[in-house]
Amino acid sequence: MNGQNQQNHSFIYTLTIYVIGFLLFCEWLLPLETITNTDDVTIFFIYAAFCFFVSFLQIQWWISMPLKLVGLIFIIDGLYIGERLFSRDWFSVVYDQLMFNIQVIQTQEWWQMTPLFRSVLFLVLLWLMSYLLFYWLVVAKRMLIFVVMTFIYVTVIDTFTIYDGKWAIVRTFILAMAALGLSSFAKEMDRESIPSSSFKRVHLWVIPLVGIILFSTVAAYASPKLSPQWPDPVPYLKSATGGSGPGGVGNVVQKVGYGENDSRLGGSFVQDNTPVFEAMADGDRYWRIESKDTYTGKGWEDTLSRPTTTVSASELEYPTFTDNVESEEQKAMIRMERGATFEKLVYPYGLSSLEATPENSRYNLHTETGEIDTLRGGSLAKINEFVVNYDYPSFEYGQLRQTGDNDPAEIREKYLQLPETLPSRVRNLASQIVEGEDNRYDKAKAVEQYFSSNGFEYSTTEVPVPSENQDYVDQFLFETQLGYCDNYSTSMVVLLRSEGIPARWVKGFTSGERIDSETPDYTDDVQNTYQVTSANAHSWVEVYFAGIGWVPFEPTQGFSNNTDFYSDVDTSTDDTETDEGAQTPEDNMGNPQQLEEETSSSDANAGGTSSFNFTWIYVGAGILAVSSLILYFTRFRWMSTMLIRRFKKEGNAENYERAYHFLLKLLAHKGFKRNPEQTLREYARSIDSHYQTNEMRQLTHHYERFVYRNDEHNVQWGKVSELWENLIKKALS
Repeated sequence: MNGQNQQNHSFIYTLTIYVIGFLLFCEWLLPLETITNTDDVTIFFIYAAFCFFVSFLQIQWWISMPLKLVGLIFIIDGLYIGERLFSRDWFSVVYDQLMFNIQVIQTQEWWQMTPLFRSVLFLVLLWLMSYLLFYWLVVAKRMLIFVVMTFIYVTVIDTFTIYDGKWAIVRTFILAMAALGLSSFAKEMDRESIPSSSFKRVHLWVIPLVGIILFSTVAAYASPKLSPQWPDPVPYLKSATGGSGPGGVGNVVQKVGYGENDSRLGGSFVQDNTPVFEAMADGDRYWRIESKDTYTGKGWEDTLSRPTTTVSASELEYPTFTDNVESEEQKAMIRMERGATFEKLVYPYGLSSLEATPENSRYNLHTETGEIDTLRGGSLAKINEFVVNYDYPSFEYGQLRQTGDNDPAEIREKYLQLPETLPSRVRNLASQIVEGEDNRYDKAKAVEQYFSSNGFEYSTTEVPVPSENQDYVDQFLFETQLGYCDNYSTSMVVLLRSEGIPARWVKGFTSGERIDSETPDYTDDVQNTYQVTSANAHSWVEVYFAGIGWVPFEPTQGFSNNTDFYSDVDTSTDDTETDEGAQTPEDNMGNPQQLEEETSSSDANAGGTSSFNFTWIYVGAGILAVSSLILYFTRFRWMSTMLIRRFKKEGNAENYERAYHFLLKLLAHKGFKRNPEQTLREYARSIDSHYQTNEMRQLTHHYERFVYRNDEHNVQWGKVSELWENLIKKALS
């Protein structure tokens, strides 16, 4: 029983050290929620705990690696992929993500990596760290180095970021004292050759250790401390670098979801299905964020960001149309997802005020572009949930056709701009498209419909980037005719401006996917719930009509303009307005990918939401945990079966050495651990004495012959295999 007790004490010590190491590693993960765009690190904690557990089991690599890989796949599928796991569409999404990110890496545009790919890289890092820390803490027993690195990490993060590391330092100190105390005690026992089984009164050293840790912690926390001796370096660094500035994340050209920098358009766009917000409204709506005015030949710049006005929720209003437009008062609710990071308001056309917002929230309205920054306490901050009051417009065809060209001077000055480098063939094409039309509305419709019947193709992949001397619109119109919303909307604006029609480029989100219907508290009407993802990020066009205002148009193939148009008079059968009438919510899904899947039921589509997938993540994690436990507690049985088969198939010195060492581990597990001072022969005699046999001595005799004499030719492998198998069965019984 001494061997069994010693093994139990060793196991408890190893487990305790490893758990402390994992808790120290958690201190490396905790700041991520504060200093990065990772709003919820819970799933990373779960995966890290799973990887640490698998590493602690010390199972063969060809078992542990698939287990960790399966866990990684479950997490990525639940977070980012709505398609059925391991289906053809699922592999297609993975392949598209892989190819796009390889391109990004090759061009060293690291900021373009998709959230899915970044998450995969981070999960792989957790995978590697679980193995490295096991080796570092348990095998190499170098706890002090990891403790020091953790202290340095926490203090640096606390100094140079907004993360408050006060309690992290306290936790790290307590864990470090416990780990170093245990480690020092274990080394002293090894130095004095004191077996752990003989140490009966554990409390005699545990109580003093706990007492010292508590006393040191309380004393360190309560003792007076010097005030900072050096000025805070963060303000200096910000002033020296100009803050986030042009190089900040917000100013990076985005190819996944919504981004602020549109100075260089072109290239592939990743259909990332990460949820951004949920909207409750009585129908499909385009969710506006901002417009841009200056086309450079490569993309868009915002030269109208000023003036701005800071207002409260009840005062916030951004009308894009005049009182001459018929409208209906409506309400909608926006609920931002935790992962959404931009501090801007998304709103429908006709915004008049907000409700149900935080008390200290304010809104910085860019009066020209409609961009609305959300503020809390005077600083930019995301507003998680709010109710928006708006006047939903309905535009009358006759009224639009009757407007003339008497635009205000400021409108013509701001929204007819075109670069001098614009190729003349673009202007010529614009003239050809609107030829024969005698009013602004029909001209705008002619340009809008031009893309649907002239060989243009919608695609988010393999979209080229214009060369240095090439115009973005010219390339799309005359060379590639391949692209997504940015190509179509930018081209329409440029074509309209070429004909003297004021137009601007608008960004936001389409309506998203309808997932539910209910009656919310803020209204008596039934409203639809839409899930809007990064894949719904979109751009479209607004055209100015004198006396009416800005009217949305949708030139992108596969998308439908969900703006309401109507006619006061009965139209004839040959009137071209028939197909321009009011669109039902079912006619507009806001995304070509969704249009292709419209035959699927809404329940089936809802099955691909993140809540469903998160359930499967936890189910999968539970299955993996149970499977790992079963594998661990039955490891000697299934490993012995495998070794028996291998030994019978091929008897050689290598297999026998592996089998002999496995037998020693099994016997130690059963309470017959070999003492360091025992020779193999003495140990074999003690085992034979217990089992009343001489099989262990025979096995040891053969082992010594080929290990020390390199003599394996005279070994009778069949007999040796039988002896080894008999001992295994006796030990397992």
